[in-house]
Amino acid sequence: MQALMLAAGMGKRLGAYTNNQTKCMVKVGGYTLLEHAAEALRQAGISRFVIVVGYEGERLKAFAREKLSDFDLVFVENPDYATTNNIYSLYLAREELMADDTILLESDLIYDPSLIRRLVEAPEPNMVAVAKYEQWMDGTVTLVDEDGLIREFIEKKDFSFASADTYYKTVNVYKFSREFSTRQYVPFMVSYLQAYGANQYYEMVLKALAHLPFAGLRAFKMGDLKWYEIDDVQDLDIANTIFASEEDRLHAYERHFGGYWRFDGLKDFCYLVNPYFPPKKMLEQMQYSYSQLLTSYPSGMYVQKLMAGKMFGIREELVLVGNGAAELINTLGRTMRGRTGLSIPAFNEYVRCFPECEIVPIQAGDYGFQFDMAALRKAAAEMDNLVIINPDNPSGSFLKREEMMELADICREHGTTFVVDESFVDFAEAPLRFTLLDNEILDAYPNLMVIKSISKSYGVPGLRLGVAASGNTAWMEQLRGLLPIWNINSFGEYFFQIVGLYSGEYRTACNKIVRQREKMEERLRSFPFLTPYPSQANYIMCRVEGISSKVLASQLLRDDNLLIKDLSTKNGFGGADFIRVAVRDETDNEALYQALEKVHVT
Repeated sequence: MQALMLAAGMGKRLGAYTNNQTKCMVKVGGYTLLEHAAEALRQAGISRFVIVVGYEGERLKAFAREKLSDFDLVFVENPDYATTNNIYSLYLAREELMADDTILLESDLIYDPSLIRRLVEAPEPNMVAVAKYEQWMDGTVTLVDEDGLIREFIEKKDFSFASADTYYKTVNVYKFSREFSTRQYVPFMVSYLQAYGANQYYEMVLKALAHLPFAGLRAFKMGDLKWYEIDDVQDLDIANTIFASEEDRLHAYERHFGGYWRFDGLKDFCYLVNPYFPPKKMLEQMQYSYSQLLTSYPSGMYVQKLMAGKMFGIREELVLVGNGAAELINTLGRTMRGRTGLSIPAFNEYVRCFPECEIVPIQAGDYGFQFDMAALRKAAAEMDNLVIINPDNPSGSFLKREEMMELADICREHGTTFVVDESFVDFAEAPLRFTLLDNEILDAYPNLMVIKSISKSYGVPGLRLGVAASGNTAWMEQLRGLLPIWNINSFGEYFFQIVGLYSGEYRTACNKIVRQREKMEERLRSFPFLTPYPSQANYIMCRVEGISSKVLASQLLRDDNLLIKDLSTKNGFGGADFIRVAVRDETDNEALYQALEKVHVT
């Protein structure tokens, strides 16, 4: 068995990364793609390695001879790499391809090294590595029959999203027997090249062969094996995340701050979203209007505030819509000055986005990570501003309505600006739920500003929606003047338009969160290395013992593809080991419990 890699292309879409080198010289996880491929070949017992070179070929050959000195290296030159495609590179290497059974590789791939060994050990002589189609994938897909045979290769132009659930994406790693290459593939390739020219793809030959009964191309399904194809800089970033070292992997994921739909199978227990809303019918209604919304401008702020006022039952002049609560917090911070009391630990945006304020921490850790009402009363009377996130993030600590109104009274008496973030209040137990988004309250407390994230509580973080409300209309006008007229998109506007039709489903969804949170707290308490804290939010904070929180988070990511929030480096914990886990639906939560069952502590 030998390996053949096509590495002649220029890789222009990778920009500066391939200015002076071919794609297989790009590094992922500290090593070049060529080195990753070589290690997989070593583990499979393959020592003969044919590489088709072209762009920066001499540099590639020198590097390969240095780093892959244990291989029997054979180089095939493609001098026309700039004007031909990969079918021509393979054509130039046809004699080598027919010399032995071959693992055919493309040069822009990274994959679990065991893939090559498994292909070599598989009894089937001709195999195509494929992965179940996911929305981040691009390029040629296949249809696999019930016997595991490839029945069709589907080009990008023939791709149908209506059939996407039946597709398998080609990984661009193949196993060809010498007989298959000699009797079928190479003769077909020569004819295809003569008919259609050198600027074609070698997969088109496989497309033709797949329809023939004697081809016998069998699918090797990747399953849980990791892989990624690197065409551009975003692909490179994702590959560096998936294949990061054990030490760096957790940070590599965390620095994305979302976008985890690109990472196949990842369960996100870090970011906080309602898993029970929107309901299916609402999603279908939005999908029905997709084309019109995509091609239409959204309304400006005037209409936005009308719709938000209707949603929350407050007058439109009291409310402002933002591109997520984060935009509103950032804008609010541009108007805030003075000493600002903030219970620590807290949502970091209230520190980062208030640059002109002197943040005076109220250490919740001194009070069991629960709100210290005595300290809050004192801050309300002495500070210029008081900021409360209720329920608190990350602890889930909760102040009841009467406690919040007491603080509002103190703030009004002393002229203290009172900022309340109630993004998670809808997840409190039903008898405890309340909102300060109320005309009478906002009118009575003009020093009050209420922030609410719709993205989190309504389960639509991709729409980026939030609201701010205050009875101080001059303040609201100042904030409006700091925002662009079109700061939300048409999908967000349409959400406001129809969400009232699903208010009953929303209450049901929040009640489901409460029940799942109660179950989660009980289950987490059963693990001797975790101490959960009482929460009224859609997440639970836990103290970790016997294992560091970073090690625990890294282990869950590595072994079970679960992402949780490591709080050990967050301000207010003093380096102590704490985690925060989101409450998801019952199926996902059960996956978390099963993963925790496998954790070994000292």
